[in-house]
Amino acid sequence: MLLPLIIALHAAAAAVLPPLVRALGARAFLAASAPLVLAAAWALAQAPAVLAGNPAASRLSWVPALGIDLDFRLDALALAMVLLVSGVGAVIFWYSAGYFRRSERGLGRLAATMTLFAGAMLGVVTADNLFALYIFWELTSVTSFLLVGHDDRKEGARRAALQALLTTAGLGLPMLIGFVLLGQAGGTYRISELVASPPGGPAATVALVLVLAGAFAKSAQVPLHYWLPGAMVAPTPVSAYLHAAAMVKGGVYLVARLAPGFADTDPWRALVLAFGLATMLLGGWRALRQDDLKLLLAYGTVSQLGFLMLLGGMGSYTSAVAAEGALLAHGLFKAALFMTVGVIDHQTGTRSIAALTGLRRRMPVLAVAAGAATASMAGLPPLLGFVAKEAALEAFLPGHAGELPTWASVAMLTGIVLASVLTFAYSARFWWGAFAVKPGVEEPRFHRPAAAFVAAPVALGALSLVFGAYPKALDPIAQTYAAAYDDHGAPYHLALWHGLSMPLLLTAVVIAAGAALFHWRAIVERVQEAMPRGPNAEIGYHFAVHAVYAVALSVTRRLQTGSLPAYLGIILATMLALPGVGLVRALVIGDAPLPAGNDLRLWDSPLEALVAVVMAVTAIAALREHRRFAALILLSATGFAIAGLFVLHGAPDLALTLVLVETLTTVILVFVLRRLPATFSVRPPGWPKRLMVLLSGAAGTFVALTLWLATSARTEPPVGASYTGAADEAGGRNLVNTILADFRALDTFGEVVVLATAAVAVALLVLLNRRDRVIDEPAAEAPEAVPGVPGPPADEEGSAR
Repeated sequence: MLLPLIIALHAAAAAVLPPLVRALGARAFLAASAPLVLAAAWALAQAPAVLAGNPAASRLSWVPALGIDLDFRLDALALAMVLLVSGVGAVIFWYSAGYFRRSERGLGRLAATMTLFAGAMLGVVTADNLFALYIFWELTSVTSFLLVGHDDRKEGARRAALQALLTTAGLGLPMLIGFVLLGQAGGTYRISELVASPPGGPAATVALVLVLAGAFAKSAQVPLHYWLPGAMVAPTPVSAYLHAAAMVKGGVYLVARLAPGFADTDPWRALVLAFGLATMLLGGWRALRQDDLKLLLAYGTVSQLGFLMLLGGMGSYTSAVAAEGALLAHGLFKAALFMTVGVIDHQTGTRSIAALTGLRRRMPVLAVAAGAATASMAGLPPLLGFVAKEAALEAFLPGHAGELPTWASVAMLTGIVLASVLTFAYSARFWWGAFAVKPGVEEPRFHRPAAAFVAAPVALGALSLVFGAYPKALDPIAQTYAAAYDDHGAPYHLALWHGLSMPLLLTAVVIAAGAALFHWRAIVERVQEAMPRGPNAEIGYHFAVHAVYAVALSVTRRLQTGSLPAYLGIILATMLALPGVGLVRALVIGDAPLPAGNDLRLWDSPLEALVAVVMAVTAIAALREHRRFAALILLSATGFAIAGLFVLHGAPDLALTLVLVETLTTVILVFVLRRLPATFSVRPPGWPKRLMVLLSGAAGTFVALTLWLATSARTEPPVGASYTGAADEAGGRNLVNTILADFRALDTFGEVVVLATAAVAVALLVLLNRRDRVIDEPAAEAPEAVPGVPGPPADEEGSAR
């Protein structure tokens, strides 16, 4: 039960951070990291049992009536993700304490939102229930929206945040449908049970496609990659956390989580490999032409996410080992590089490659740490990125990838080699652009960063080197996750040296080709400029958004005509077309037989007949009345007659409520009628009027018949009979009040919320009306100056009052 408490601790910390930031400034990020440190420490404490094959699990009952629980599970894959989300996340929080200034606008809100995001991401990677995972998934979308749009004064930040939200959360809705279909097909919503016993059939196939759509959007796969580079308007610590260590890996994690059970289900493997490879190639190619260091890393992240996606979704033993290694490697080197860019931008005021030169002399420690992280990204030994890249190449060698035909294995291997060449080239471009001496470029003037500010990227760069030189420390995690697949008697381990092998030869080819590509970068730039522009995914996004907007406007213009009779007619017609047709069909085929004659009572008291006559007469008279005021009085009489029925049936409290509502409504409408003509506009008799009469009569008949059948179709005693004893136990004297306050408390709370919302809306409208009157009020004309008479006094800014 400790893990749910740790997640709740993130929310509690977020609640106290705004006042803490006001007191401590950016140093409050050090306190904000406490829940993340606790989560990482807890995961490390559970690691021995997890690696021994005993995942840590806990359950909280959520909706017992529906069998929905909050299940949490820490296995090898979740362990790796928790180390990234919470471990690397804590380092980024420490870095934020030196990055942000006390004067940063909305710093308390930013710290609280980052902490909430950390808790939501922790829930995503440990949830063992599809619904729980979806809730945390959408929480990460909402909090990332707030983080990307932190500086809401900038239109670019608002636009990028909205774009990220519409893409990730919009595709999350089909994913939810996929979760429902998958749970229904498998008979459970426990993820571990679904993976252990995967369902089949068309429903499961459709569900997997919908789930992959949501995962591709979250992890910025082509053609849904456009939102990630746009999100670089966020502060650099946010980018380091969301787009290196946490959020964008959510889709990769989900694919890797489901792959052991569903990788062999068509079309899973084809979709994952095709989109992953396309993303890897496109992201690498686009990264080569970026001048902004942060954008270069953004497109590099897109490329690496494609790499992680195809490894996590391949569904083989070696690819699973490679996926675990690549997940950890990417989190370490990419977070370190984002923070490196933050240091450079913070000290020099620029991220442009063309404006930076000589930084390796002024920041030697940072240059070395960034060099280690860049080398890991490029796949150079002895870094962790090299170890993971070797495993990936091994996974797709012909004859080793037994799940793929030879031609597909060769195609995938060729694509990975080409993408790795691009990765090496843009990695070299990054370090050269940030730290190299460029002839003819003026060296920027800046103060050297404090040691504490540089410590975070240095620490992560050092870890890339340590785990690369000693990958045995991480291999047990990879082996435990990959144990779900058949190793065919040849297990693969993360190691720095596998001997002279084909992956090593391919690595040498990648290094040579990547170095050549970087050396002739001027030619590459000219080739990129000369190439015709292909379809732009972001233009497609804007086209889709505007198309939806245009369709919504068109539908609104046709349906929202402002005619109340038309609205009521549509509602009544829908009621008759759906449940009405079903009722008639049930009566015709005998599924809903009419009650026996002795079940029909016209009234319990002769007074009910009198009240019914009053209701009918006043309703018909109101329909025929042409004067507005007289029609209002007749309608009010109908309402008061209904209140009389409540009195006759022993419900005086309901009658009193209805009398108050009718009285208040009548009073309000009397004031409204003062501004309306005295009479209604009389329409000539025609089909519209006859159709409305027929529609109203049919609706009344349907409601009366439904109530008659419903009251006569009871098979169990009324639930209200048990309320009397329960009310005594609750200590209530008024049964209706007890029902509202105790038995239907949630429903009553909903009604209170509706009333409060309406009150807030009315208040806003009133205030807006007042503000508009003040803004639109014409200024008084200044009086003409009279000689010898002083003018109006001036305020502090010198303007006349």
